[in-house]
Amino acid sequence: MERALLVYTTFPDAETALAVGEELVRARLAACVNVLPGMASVYAWKGAVERGNEAVAIIKTREGRATALAGALKARHPYETPIILHLPVAEADPDTMAWIMEETRGEAQAPATG
Repeated sequence: MERALLVYTTFPDAETALAVGEELVRARLAACVNVLPGMASVYAWKGAVERGNEAVAIIKTREGRATALAGALKARHPYETPIILHLPVAEADPDTMAWIMEETRGEAQAPATG
């Protein structure tokens, strides 16, 4: 049986994360996108150590949507190299799993570009 998948990514701000998240949900690539604003980051980028403020997005989907979701996320993401981490779910409540499967069923479609 197909399993749930969490996808972790970051955005420059909550508004961008919510806008991209809404497109992913409308395209049935994700059942839900949780956005957590106000994260401070320290990271290495092109040989320098950088600091910045970001928003985290945790995307709830199914394993079978991973490739399409990553492609749609890259197409809409403002970062040159967005962080896209697939976090397999070992176990989920049956009702939660049924909801994720229902909301991500059918043919995945690329989100509309605007």
